[in-house]
Formats: sequence, C-alpha cells, structure tokens
Amino acid sequence: MLIDVLPLLDIIGSLSIFMMLMVLALLSRRLGSVTRSAPYYVGLYIAALLMAVSLLFKILSKGGNITFLTQADQDVLMLVIYAVLPAAALTIAVIMAWRYWSWLLAERG
Repeated sequence: MLIDVLPLLDIIGSLSIFMMLMVLALLSRRLGSVTRSAPYYVGLYIAALLMAVSLLFKILSKGGNITFLTQADQDVLMLVIYAVLPAAALTIAVIMAWRYWSWLLAERG
C-alpha cells in the first residue's frame, strides 16, 4: 500500500512547491511595483514554469512507460524530470526571493 501512495505524494509535493512559487512571484511583483525596483520577480515565474514542466512530466510518466526511448535515454530524462528541473527552479527561486525580500532581515531594532 505504501508503494501506491508515494507517486501521489510526489505529485502533491511538486504541486505545492509550484503553488508556493506562484504566490511568491505574485507577492514579489506587488512589492516591486510599490518600491519601483527592477522586475526580478520574472525569475520566480521562470522557476514556477520549470516546476510546472517537471510536474507535468511526472504526471504523464505515471500513466505509462515511455517506450520510444532507449533505456539510457529514459534514465537521463527521469534524472532531468525528477532532479535537475526542480533543483534549477528552487535555486532560481532562492536567489530571486533573496533579492526581493532580504530587506526584511536587514531591519534591525
């Protein structure tokens, strides 16, 4: 039973990260419009897009095996879907969020 739940939890976790990135992008866009700063929030939308692509491929790959690729190509594709795209998305998101929201940590007493 635990084996059947893990793919569902993987998709739910990726979906929650995607939603968090979208909320952060929308909040950063509003902050940028108020402070008239450069539109670095676009990076958060790019991060959300990378996460959405990974999520879409995860959903599609759960349905069936990809038969037109060789085993080596499938391994590389799965590495990109499950590791590279989410890691790139979160790296971009951390950099952009730090750029927009670091002033919160700079405020001291």
